[in-house]
Amino acid sequence: MFTQFGGLLWFVLTLLPLALLQRLLHREIQAVLLIVSRSPEFTIALFSIIFLPGVLLHEFSHYVMAVILGVQTARFSLVPEMLPDGRLQLGYVETSKTDVVRDSIVGAAPLFIGGLFVAYLSVTRLNLLPLWDVLRNGQYNLFWLGITLLPQIKDFPIWFYLVFTVSSTMLPSQSDRHAWLPLGVAVVVLIAFAVLAGVGPWMLENAAPPLNGFLSAAAVIFGLSAAVHAVLILPIALIHVLLARITGVDVK
Repeated sequence: MFTQFGGLLWFVLTLLPLALLQRLLHREIQAVLLIVSRSPEFTIALFSIIFLPGVLLHEFSHYVMAVILGVQTARFSLVPEMLPDGRLQLGYVETSKTDVVRDSIVGAAPLFIGGLFVAYLSVTRLNLLPLWDVLRNGQYNLFWLGITLLPQIKDFPIWFYLVFTVSSTMLPSQSDRHAWLPLGVAVVVLIAFAVLAGVGPWMLENAAPPLNGFLSAAAVIFGLSAAVHAVLILPIALIHVLLARITGVDVK
């Protein structure tokens, strides 16, 4: 049973830490910028510049997928904007509402394209796959040894920066996920009908293995991305604490 659904388990166990680490790291970076500048406008501007490559790929993914699926597009923006609920929107692409399938695919496009981009750079430029393997196996000493050797890679700062910015912005936003719930419910209902019709064993034998393989590959990408965020969050958090003590100003 674990071999059939192991990919799903790893998918969840890597996606959740990535989402949490991304949110925490963004908060720490914003806090550092705000303490240094004392200007919310400057903080927003510099924060958006730092993540510009990832935001550009995120919004471009929406746009390209919408064009491929025949979904009408309107405005495209990379100008940061503070939303009424307090969240910072770094960019957007306006698309017409269609059916839940196409809306869901357009919303998930940054995850697919950004994930492929992160996977390509992680494997071919940063050689992070062995690090993910030792981390998954609990060999933490080897993992940290590998981390210390990463800066010796040619053009390491460029590749690491691109992996970080893209992996940190590839997760779909709340608006990107608006069609996922009805689609998910429909898929669950269809699977339930298929099982009741006696197709369950066939699905386990023929559909489960490729799906499990896909989820396992996605889990590797999420795991590598989470590792990148984990490496950065401690020094950024320490800088935050140090600046707060020196200046007497803190941001919660």
